[in-house]
Amino acid sequence: MYLISSCLVGINCRYNGGSTCHPKLEELLKKGVAIAVCPEILGDLPIPRDPCEIQANKGQLSVCTKNGCDYTKAFRQGAQKTLDICQTTGVTQAILQSRSPSCGSGQIYDGSFTGKLIDGNGLTAELLQNNGVSVYTETEWLKQFED
Repeated sequence: MYLISSCLVGINCRYNGGSTCHPKLEELLKKGVAIAVCPEILGDLPIPRDPCEIQANKGQLSVCTKNGCDYTKAFRQGAQKTLDICQTTGVTQAILQSRSPSCGSGQIYDGSFTGKLIDGNGLTAELLQNNGVSVYTETEWLKQFED
């Protein structure tokens, strides 16, 4: 069973109110082998919302907007609810939106809102990985279908 970021299967829940749709990921939902979840919506964040990035403040990680509004609590709440869903449903693999402060795996934006990427994980991806869920970005997972 897979968990997939809702925005990757056409659900308009991204920060800007949009989504992307990957037919191969949609197929997993239609076959009943995946569930779609948006950790940011589970954290009660609105659609649309200001873009957020992870920032380090005095050794502590926070998730903030460019103008300094701190949404760390909402992002942590969404991450925990996502983990709870995985544990309740037996999900062992997650396909998550790359670079996101929630779902990014391997690389995330650096917190400067300049588009620069750094090594790291979003809060949900990190929590899932720390609890035994294998996490892939959509790009990593879809590579298996390239010729």
